[in-house]
Amino acid sequence: MDRLILQNAASYCAYQERTQDEVRQRLRKWNVWGDEADEIIAELISQNYLSEERFAKTFAGGKFRVKNWGRIKIKQELQRRGISKYSLDQGMAEIKDENYLATLKQLLEKKKTLLERTESNPLILKQKLARYALAKGYEGELVWKEIEDLSA
Repeated sequence: MDRLILQNAASYCAYQERTQDEVRQRLRKWNVWGDEADEIIAELISQNYLSEERFAKTFAGGKFRVKNWGRIKIKQELQRRGISKYSLDQGMAEIKDENYLATLKQLLEKKKTLLERTESNPLILKQKLARYALAKGYEGELVWKEIEDLSA
């Protein structure tokens, strides 16, 4: 195993959390394939540079807090990145129910204030609010419940 490549891969992982797929793609760019790539990934895991669970927790928490993504969108993105079910569940546990509801409520209130300037029809307003929250990855049942509470 090439020490320089291992060092570069460790730096790549230290800069920000990565998935095994991201590291594997980077290794391919450096013309490292097969068993050698597997060895480097195993070494990065053993030295704690690479952790799927840590990645999932950081990703889920960050996307929720910074971008206000809902659970559906976060889960889909983690699955797309090839994260294991266990790590995915650990990541999703970072999002507490009370914060989740409060964030959804806040998003809907903010969007409603913006939309009320241009939209006077209450049904169209509700549709637009729902479409916005669903696109952010929030669950339909939850979205409609919050919209009804907001309209009451």
